[in-house]
Amino acid sequence: MHPILHFRTITHHRHMVMLHCIKAGIPLQGLLHDLSKYSPAEFIPGALYYQGTRSPNEEERERNGYSKAWMHHKGRNKHHFEYWNDVNPKTKQYEPVEMPTRYLIEMFCDRVAASKVYRGKDYRDSDPLDYYLAGVKRDRPIHPKTAKRLHFLLKMLAEKGEDVTFRYLRHLKK
Repeated sequence: MHPILHFRTITHHRHMVMLHCIKAGIPLQGLLHDLSKYSPAEFIPGALYYQGTRSPNEEERERNGYSKAWMHHKGRNKHHFEYWNDVNPKTKQYEPVEMPTRYLIEMFCDRVAASKVYRGKDYRDSDPLDYYLAGVKRDRPIHPKTAKRLHFLLKMLAEKGEDVTFRYLRHLKK
């Protein structure tokens, strides 16, 4: 169990997301980002499955077949596309719902910060896109328009860098 290391990692990540959200023009969302990670439902498994090189949720999922911490987290944080699933009144099936722009921007900031935290000095602006594309190969419940917009932003970051992308995000927010 590594509670101090886990606390440092999630706090470092939160602060980085906060800075990115300020650059993107959504400072309040940055301030409130991921507060649920400090709740016992998420913090205890995070400390228990901490490795420092990837999300503890992945380790918990590998050991138990699922991650209770992740299920808690995604149900309380609107910057995760997994939050945006609901029963379609026509089909009566759970289907992805398009994410509002402000949460899409926060999700982008979160992904960039996570890549920076886990890649450290080896971080490249293409890392968040690479991680996203690796996940696309799995069947995921993301709305097609949300997926297209996120891909566009991650590709812009990889090709044009942070300054151009955050300038675009500030414009997009309006």
